[in-house]
Formats: sequence, C-alpha cells, structure tokens
Amino acid sequence: MAATIEIKNLCKSFGSIQAVQKLSFNAYQREIIALLGPNGAGKSTLMNMMSGYLAPDNGTIKILGKDIAETPLEAKEKIGFLPEGSPLYPDMTVANFLHYMAELRGLNKDQQKQRLPEVSALAKIENIQHQKIETLSKGYLRRVGFAQSILSDPPLLLLDEPTDGLDPNQKEHIRSLITDMSRQKTIMISTHLLEEAETIATRIILMNQGKILADGTLDGILKQQRCDTLEQAFKKLTR
Repeated sequence: MAATIEIKNLCKSFGSIQAVQKLSFNAYQREIIALLGPNGAGKSTLMNMMSGYLAPDNGTIKILGKDIAETPLEAKEKIGFLPEGSPLYPDMTVANFLHYMAELRGLNKDQQKQRLPEVSALAKIENIQHQKIETLSKGYLRRVGFAQSILSDPPLLLLDEPTDGLDPNQKEHIRSLITDMSRQKTIMISTHLLEEAETIATRIILMNQGKILADGTLDGILKQQRCDTLEQAFKKLTR
C-alpha cells in the first residue's frame, strides 16, 4: 500500500528553539494517528508544515507521492486542514464562508449544491448558516472549521485539536465522524487529551520537545514502556 504521508528528516527552528527535530514517519489510508504531547511538543508546527503553511528548514514532506515543496498545489489539494484556533473570516456569515471555501477548493455549482448541505449536516451547523462568524461560540467556530476541512472530501485530514471548545456531546459526535471517515481516509489529529488518543486513534505518535518518543498502537506503547495506562507511559516518556 502506498503511503498517504511520507516525512523524512523534518526540521524546524524558531531562533534558538528547535520545534521539530529530524522527524521521519509514514502514514497510510485508514489510519487515525494521534499526535500526542504537552504544549510546546511541536505538534502544531508539524501540522503547519504538513499543510504547507510553514516551510521546513530541512527534510521532505510528500502527500500521496507529491512533494509539498516542489508541487505545492497538487499536494495541498489532497489535504483538508483544521488549524489551531479556527482562524475564520469574522465578517462573513457561515453560509458565505463555506461557499467561498468551496469555490477555492474548485467545487462547481452542482458539487456545491450537494456538498454544502452535506458538510453542514455532518458538522451540525445547519441552524447557524446566516449568523456572522464573529458572533459564534468557540464550539460553533470549531465545527465550522471542521466543516470547511471536509468540503472537498480530501483523502488526508489534518485536524489540530479538533474537539477543543466542544461540550461532551459535541466531542463524541466529532470523534464518531472521524472514526467513520477513516474508512476512506488518512486522518491525523493533534491533541493533549489522553482519553481522545485512547478512544479513537489506531496509532499514537507521542512527541516532546520536537522529537518522537514513541510510535505505535496503544497496546504496543504500553507493552514497550511496561505501563498499564497511557497516562503512565506519557509521564514516563516526558519527564
């Protein structure tokens, strides 16, 4: 099976801070990979480089065989990205924003007519279509951001803290969607929530200070670290 993501010797520094240090890994279809680590571990920096938002200092990123530095448009069209903090256009209504994002993604009128109601229903934002984004709660902002990330039905989803700001029922809904969509996609989420990684991830990449400390299934990591819980393994590896 061909890799959806190929990352080799990836590095990124901000001044004297080494945010990502020589990371290498591949990811495949049907995987839900949780990037797990404390604040400052390098998770968001890695996500931003994978999406093409940040350029690495060294190393390569390939999305379905397309180098994101050499063929950025071909690589990025395969990616749906939910960045940290849900940066959206505050003066737009939700409907206008999703329509605008659909046009940027190259969806024609017929595709938009079908896809916009679908993603709104999936994200449960049908009732706020005519509200301005600046009036939305943090939870709704996250759900609108999630909706735009799946608009073009991309094969790769990069979701940075996808359930941040959601109430327990909303978290369960988004996690269920992620599980369902993984049958046809590769999904990578970043999180600092141990139970989120335990609940939905098929693979966990545990990061700290820009490095990968563990990479495998939950059971594999627990066995390797001789721990009973992910919390114990997390503390052991990040202390």
